[in-house]
Amino acid sequence: MSTKLSVTPPAPVSVIGLGNMGVPMALCLAKAGFQVTGFDVSDASRRKFSAAGGRVAISAADAVKSADVVITLLPDGKTVRAALESLRKDIKPGCVLIDMSSSEPLGTRTLGESFTTAGIEFIDAPVSGGVKRAAEGTLAIMAGGDRLTIDRVEPVLSAMGRSIFRTGLLGSGHAMKALNNYVSAAGLIAAVEAIQIGQKFGLDPNLMADIFNASTGRNNTTEVKLKQFIISKNFNAGFPLHLMAKDVRTANQLGHEMGVQVPFADVCTKLWDGASKALDETADHTEIARYIEMLKA
Repeated sequence: MSTKLSVTPPAPVSVIGLGNMGVPMALCLAKAGFQVTGFDVSDASRRKFSAAGGRVAISAADAVKSADVVITLLPDGKTVRAALESLRKDIKPGCVLIDMSSSEPLGTRTLGESFTTAGIEFIDAPVSGGVKRAAEGTLAIMAGGDRLTIDRVEPVLSAMGRSIFRTGLLGSGHAMKALNNYVSAAGLIAAVEAIQIGQKFGLDPNLMADIFNASTGRNNTTEVKLKQFIISKNFNAGFPLHLMAKDVRTANQLGHEMGVQVPFADVCTKLWDGASKALDETADHTEIARYIEMLKA
């Protein structure tokens, strides 16, 4: 439990993970006045952040050694655990760790407790909103963990998000993120299947999208993905399919761990995992439409 002052600019903040979301989020922190140092194992990601004006460390250890806050934005909980365990000796006392990745909730709780018992505060704060809102600093952030710790780093979170939801105990943010992405992924599949059925019947897919958005079928996919990325076949919404599959799988696993019957999540998980295996590793999540077309063959 934190009794320390809030972390405000120009406090040093480290961002570990400079991917599609990490770069714009780190730049928002810098714009807010924080001293931001970033690191990524990818040379291309480091170069991208540097080209945008960010400070890049020569190693993860160098990035975190002076930081008041260390943010992880990595592909999954296993990667987060490996990174933080390797940096345990380099993280200074009094630092706050914020895992903003999409990690497995119960694993987050175990990892976080191992740090908090050692005197290093830990919260989970995954985000929703995509690359566009990351660049704007208007993400939705789901923060789980000690209330006073969240209070302490709220200025950091506010630099990246418009809406900060306090979800409860450590790991609850990751649970909420996985469940949100499951609902989003399920709605995407329903919208894609409906469009394909309608086209076969002779309906105009663009007209269908307009009708969905004026009717009860409206969802995130019908509003911001159908015309923009799926009907147009641009397939470049900015979120990898394999990560959406991972989030759906996390939500499904959590359901089973909680003893809840999740028959639809079981089916949804199989579809997303199938698409992840069938399509290229770089496929955008909107390309699930291509996979569903492939199933006709």
